Amino acid sequence: MKHFTSLTLLCLIAGATFAQQPEGKPGKNTNPVSKSRILQVDSAVVTKHTVTIKGKAVPYTATAGSMPIWDDEGRPVAGIFYTYYERDDVSDRNSRPLVISFNGGPGTPSVWMEIGYTGPRRLNTDNEGYPVQPYGIEDNNNSILDVADIVYIDPVNTGYSRIVDKETPGSKFFGVNEDIKYLAEWINTFVTRKNRWASPKFLIGESYGTTRASGLALELQDSQWMYLNGVVLVSPTDLGIERNGPVQAALKLPYFAATAWYHGMLSPDIQQKELTAFLPEVENFTINELIPAMARGGFIDSAQRNDIAAKIARYSGISPKVILGNNLNVSYDLFWKELLRDKGFTIGRLDSRYRGIDRQAYGDSPDYNAELTAWLHEFTPAMQIYLRNDLNYKTDLKYNMFGNVWPWDNKNDHTGENLRQAIAENPYLHLLIQSGYFDGACDYFNAKYSLWQLDPSGRLKGRLKWEGYKSGHMMYLRKEDLATATENLRKFIQESIPKAGTPAKY
Repeated sequence: MKHFTSLTLLCLIAGATFAQQPEGKPGKNTNPVSKSRILQVDSAVVTKHTVTIKGKAVPYTATAGSMPIWDDEGRPVAGIFYTYYERDDVSDRNSRPLVISFNGGPGTPSVWMEIGYTGPRRLNTDNEGYPVQPYGIEDNNNSILDVADIVYIDPVNTGYSRIVDKETPGSKFFGVNEDIKYLAEWINTFVTRKNRWASPKFLIGESYGTTRASGLALELQDSQWMYLNGVVLVSPTDLGIERNGPVQAALKLPYFAATAWYHGMLSPDIQQKELTAFLPEVENFTINELIPAMARGGFIDSAQRNDIAAKIARYSGISPKVILGNNLNVSYDLFWKELLRDKGFTIGRLDSRYRGIDRQAYGDSPDYNAELTAWLHEFTPAMQIYLRNDLNYKTDLKYNMFGNVWPWDNKNDHTGENLRQAIAENPYLHLLIQSGYFDGACDYFNAKYSLWQLDPSGRLKGRLKWEGYKSGHMMYLRKEDLATATENLRKFIQESIPKAGTPAKY
């Protein structure tokens, strides 16, 4: 990557101080609170770079900084850290798409997609996404910066974002609807300051970030009067869509089947099949046989119960005895512990390709999340290196990979319905869902189910799309899937922008 002159941008808006936070220096301590550990809520550092994407050089400007959240009297109560990437050789910024990106948790920053998926620089990994040393960053030749500018947003208490007014309670930020409300206000400020109101706009969220994106689609339209062209949900949550009882119990089986297939735990006749050729068989069984059988509970005929248990065993790699002992409903935790128990391993939750080792083979859940441990292992040093060395953002603040956002108010989560309403209101708005087959936290078949329930009328489905990848929650960590998924993002962005002069109407 070519690195040009580093510039310090002094933002003089809303009482801003210095753009870059000073590093701690030895000497007499005249202030008990180090300035190097105080967030400058309205400040930024600007640097110039070039990255090669799809064989072509893309010059760009990177801005790392913070912008405030204000109270009703205009006082800053929190600072939101962001990184913003603008392609430089663009003649018409008004037609240039803007992608607004965040991750989830809730309680984690946008580090995962910024240096794992769509940004111009990417952390070092092996081809499957596992940690390698030395830690560091390399050019992301698959970045979507060639077709869209990108801003990555860290919600309050994640990354460097912080509450700065001690009188402001965390409850103002930490909840499904509170989170959506203040971030919509912040996005309005950002778009206004950066003069991007004319640009086609897209939201992309991952994990809990999909709850956030779904709610924001309607909040931006109805409260900020900002209309989007697209929403991308990467490894979506349930979006507040009800799926209790037999439906909730049954929907996880296709994920079990995909994971068991990956680990070679199924019968030879299944293992010889391609994954995507095999899964429709499991999906059909789940919808047409398993849900009806489970709906009958303990009153199902014993012969049918045994037959259903045998089929679940065939598809999941779990013994019929365990399945029957759990009333046909094997929990996620037990599955992660049981599948490779005889081999001495557990499997990961967010990405079940990963294996872990527990203190003992007995028990009904793993000791730790093997995949998350691996990701923190590689992302944490890479992001520290990137912010300080590439983006020249230097501070003694702790970068929160997981910040304290608890208690989190999960009540009144209607984000799936919010998204449906936003799509109905806005004929320009399109939806793309991307899932990893081996994700056990936000599994792919539940994502499909959410997609089906988003449009009960069937009249919007021409603008709704789902894609599956042979990876886990962060499907982009597998380099083969990174190339495919980013190319699909490019197509989605380009296809979601109407031709000039096309009216938004039904």
